[in-house]
This record gives sequence, C-alpha cells and structure tokens, in this order.
Amino acid sequence: MNFLKAEWRKLAIINYEISPEILLPYLPKGTELDFYKGRCYVSLVGFMFLNTKLLGLPIPFHRNFEEVNLRFYVKKKENGVWKRGVVFIKEIVPKPALSLIANAVYKENYHTMPMKNEIHESGDELLIRYSWKDKSWHSIEIMADSTAKPMEENSEFEFITEHYFGFTQKENTTSEYEVCHPKWECYTIKDHQLDIDFQKIYGNDFKCLNHQEPVSVMLAEGSEIQVKIKKYIS
Repeated sequence: MNFLKAEWRKLAIINYEISPEILLPYLPKGTELDFYKGRCYVSLVGFMFLNTKLLGLPIPFHRNFEEVNLRFYVKKKENGVWKRGVVFIKEIVPKPALSLIANAVYKENYHTMPMKNEIHESGDELLIRYSWKDKSWHSIEIMADSTAKPMEENSEFEFITEHYFGFTQKENTTSEYEVCHPKWECYTIKDHQLDIDFQKIYGNDFKCLNHQEPVSVMLAEGSEIQVKIKKYIS
C-alpha cells in the first residue's frame, strides 16, 4: 500500500567520501554500509517535492515544497537478495506539519527551517539553488546543461540514485520502507557553489565535511515516486 505519492524533481546531489567509522553509530541493525568502488559515501541532497498526496489525498498548502537531506548508503540481505537503501542523518523541510507526520510515521529525523528555491533555465543552462536557514542561510547551487540524458549503467550516478529502500532505527527496532520510481536522467554539471556549515547543521560527527571538496556533484531530473507503508524487520 502506498503511503505517499509525489514527484521528486531537480535533485541536486553533493557527494563526499567519509570514514565508515563515523557512520557506524547511525547504522540500523540488520543493515551494513554499501560502498562504491571501495569508497564510503555521504550525500547532501536538495530537491523539490511536488504534487504530494498522503494516502491518496492532497494536503492543502503542503503539496509543493523543498527538502534538503544528508544521507548515506546501506544494504540488507533478504532471502539471498540485497536490498539497497539509504539512511538519513537529518531531513529539512519548510513546514512543521511535514516534520510532525514524517517523524511520527517513519521515525525519521525531520527538522523544520525556512527554505526557498530558485530554478531557472536560460538557453542551454539550468540553474538550481536550494537554501535553508537556521540563524543564517545555507545553500546548494548548481549550474548544468539544460538537456538531461539517460544514466550510464554501473556509473557512480546509478549507485547514488538506485537505492530503493529507506531504513530507520528507533529503540533497537529497525524498519524499512520501499520507494518506487523509474531510472532517472541526469544533467551535465558546469559549476557548483556550496555555502553550508555541516557542523552547525548536522553536528560534530560531520564537521570534517567543512574541510573537504566533494568527490562528485550531480543533478538528477527525478520523476513521480511512491513511498510504501513501512514494515518492521528487527
């Protein structure tokens, strides 16, 4: 059964390599870290949530909004098959009701902050900017070609975007939920700018990212998505 239907569009994805030891305290029981060519990744992702429906119903004033999250990549073997998913460190949205529902139903770490976005296409260039504010403004900005292209098989982009489960842990209980969507197209990146204090937003464990350059920057077109009702696995 679907809990949520929406569109995720214009996903700005900033990838960093991180020590696996930093992520182990956040790892839900029954899962293990998922690596790409031996590297452990954490990603800062900003995108638009559009045409959102909960249990098939649109929620007034909560259909279209921004989200920014910090996540890492895990996998879980079930009946001899690997389920590949993500774990969120923190998810930022602009409306308190969104945080309330997500934290209550999915036990995610949602926080509410003022947010804004800019999506502008001019000629062959596409500008994407997502901003969020605690005491000061933080932002992700990407300049890309305006024409999206299919993902390449076995690429870094495929690894980052082809994780179809979310895993959470609450009081020694792990739950999972499935996110269904087609393969996403990607844009060629021309330039990017970041203005973010990782330590301030995500805590001391992630202050190391303030002094690192991203290993890659991506922009995915996104698609319609469906989030299934969660289930408990341990």
